[in-house]
Amino acid sequence: MPKRAPLSAYRSRAARVTAGCALALALSTAGIAGPAPVAAAQPKYYTAAQVHSFLVKFYGQHGPSAYDRVHKVDAELRKTAVATKNRDVLLCARSTPRQIVISKATIEPAGMAWSTVTTRWKAGPDKHFTAYVGLKGSLPMKLYDVTCDG
Repeated sequence: MPKRAPLSAYRSRAARVTAGCALALALSTAGIAGPAPVAAAQPKYYTAAQVHSFLVKFYGQHGPSAYDRVHKVDAELRKTAVATKNRDVLLCARSTPRQIVISKATIEPAGMAWSTVTTRWKAGPDKHFTAYVGLKGSLPMKLYDVTCDG
């Protein structure tokens, strides 16, 4: 038969565990807790409302400002916009619209969002194009692409 520890050893260990728990409770109540448990880092993504707000501010009533064209457009799209001389790539147009309306943004699980942009003109029908925005919250929100309809 295996040799057992005396009952006093169990009581002594139980007393130490109880004292340790009481001390931890007292310290956490006093705001002196030990290291916080590490939670799994969840990636942060922009919401549809944030994307919509970004596009409304970006396009304004008549198109993006010179500042926004430089600082709020992805480098590849910016290069394309600068290289295209006969039309405004960001507006899918040759001139400035009378008004711009941004539809509700759609979120794609792959990390991209898009919204239909409607441009209204003094003469002629309304035009539509799609603006794409990246969702990764660790990066500044930028316009990544524009798809012109027609």
